[in-house]
Amino acid sequence: MKLRTMLLSSALILGLVAGGVTIAQEVDFNRHPNLAEAQHLIDKAYEKISQAQGANEWDMDGHAAKAKELLMQANHEIKEAARAANHHHHD
Repeated sequence: MKLRTMLLSSALILGLVAGGVTIAQEVDFNRHPNLAEAQHLIDKAYEKISQAQGANEWDMDGHAAKAKELLMQANHEIKEAARAANHHHHD
C-alpha cells in the first residue's frame, strides 16, 4: 500500500506542477475581448479539472486528461481565430 500511496503522491505533485502551468492566454483582450474571455474561461476549466484530478487521486479512466487535452485544442483554435481576424482586418 505504501508504494501505491507514494505513486499517487508523485502523480499529484507532478500534476500540480503541470497544473500550475496553465494555458497561456495569448489573445489580446483589447483587440478581441470575447476571444480573450473565452481563453480565460478555458484556463479556469483546465484548472478546475486539475483540482478534480487531485481530489480524486487521478482515478477518472483518462477522461479528465482527455478533457484537458481538448481544452488545450480549443485554446489553440481561439488563438488561430484571433490571428485570422487580425489578418482579415489588415486586408
